Amino acid sequence: MTLPGQRVQTHRYQVIPRTLSFLLDGDELLLIRIGADRGAWAGLLNGVGGHIEAGENPHAAAIREIQEETGISPRDLRFCGIIIVDTGSSPGIGMHVFVGTADARGVTISDEGELQWIPLENIAEFPLVTDLPILIPRALEAYHDGKLFCGLTTFDAEGHPSLHFLP
Repeated sequence: MTLPGQRVQTHRYQVIPRTLSFLLDGDELLLIRIGADRGAWAGLLNGVGGHIEAGENPHAAAIREIQEETGISPRDLRFCGIIIVDTGSSPGIGMHVFVGTADARGVTISDEGELQWIPLENIAEFPLVTDLPILIPRALEAYHDGKLFCGLTTFDAEGHPSLHFLP
């Protein structure tokens, strides 16, 4: 149900709300190696996340996804920014990015992929989803200094993503 003043127009550009979370333990970051059956990003490392369900706020969704995919209850989970992913058509994706700390190092087996703790100093040596080398430092900066970010991901003709932040 929508309220008359909201003027929801289904022909306008729409987004699917999602979360992407990064958990820290000291100088290591928990990432998930995307399963072989997961398309173009199969075998690459990504943050933990998923869809925001109807009636669920982004923070609650991030906690739920982290617990479902890792077995970890995050501590000090902070909203760090949002990225609109322009998929080239409607709907796009509204990615709510969070960073927190882990309450434990042990992780559960996940159907989503293999969980792996990555040393931050060596992160560039690992096979990451294409925009993570730009996103991770920005997310960690926002986590530490509270300066939220807003970004847009677009794709070139070959399907390669490009992440742009507002200054």
